Amino acid sequence: MKNLLIAVVVVLGILASGSLFIVNEGEKAIVIQFGKVQRDAETGDTNVFEPGLHFKLPFIDSVKHLDSRVQTLDDVPDRFVTSEKKDLIVDSYVKWRIADFARYYLSTGANKLQAEALLKQKVNNGLRSEFGARTISQIVSGERSALMSQAMEQAATSTDELGIEIVDVRVKQINLPTEVSNSIFQRMRAERAAVAREHRSEGQEQAEVIRADIDAKVTVMLADAERNARQVRGEGDAMAAQIYAETYSKNAEFYSFLRSMDAYRASFNSKQDILVIEPESEFFRFMNAKSGNEKR
Repeated sequence: MKNLLIAVVVVLGILASGSLFIVNEGEKAIVIQFGKVQRDAETGDTNVFEPGLHFKLPFIDSVKHLDSRVQTLDDVPDRFVTSEKKDLIVDSYVKWRIADFARYYLSTGANKLQAEALLKQKVNNGLRSEFGARTISQIVSGERSALMSQAMEQAATSTDELGIEIVDVRVKQINLPTEVSNSIFQRMRAERAAVAREHRSEGQEQAEVIRADIDAKVTVMLADAERNARQVRGEGDAMAAQIYAETYSKNAEFYSFLRSMDAYRASFNSKQDILVIEPESEFFRFMNAKSGNEKR
């Protein structure tokens, strides 16, 4: 009897544990019964269990826990073509959440990777349509918000069958393909190099003009200085000649004596110099004279 009671308690415990399930915060759950999603008998709506402790039929019902939070699909950038038939590399992301848990389960099997793959395909179709209707200039100049809004509307319509609600679609970055970017950068470098050469040539031309102007001013200044110097030298020579003339007129003999002394000093300055001249010549007049004022 005691063993039977223990067995009954164990079976009841197993049944009790099998009939309870917990839904965590940030999740919601649906119950699968005989391969079908459990629905309300009166309204026909899917029974969605909120976070907390709930009951189910043991060994008959199976519980599928689904993430009810807003999730982010941020995949690798994709290539799109504009109306000008030019390629763009677009990096975007999608904010989404489960809206219809039964439809989401039936269409994706509650597999998040499969759901995101289907979602990415539908969102990219919307983006491809919007990019294909615009030029690069329109996309860059300010129509990006309208592009994202319309792409989200198109994707939202097509994702209803997945039971997914698209919260937001955002384009993070738009780039040109690498080969196109390299050609553009090379063209920009060539244009900048041409502008730099033009600026250098203009600077060189201005430098030559400034240098020529300065050289002309220097030439004029040197000519003026040389003229002034010659004028001053001439005035000095004239003044010296006048002084000599006045001195000579006051005492011609003494002046002649001083000039002769200067000539003697200059002639006999070096011991190696040889002077061939008659002793009785006019050059030695003051040396041959008995007195400084003697005349011959």
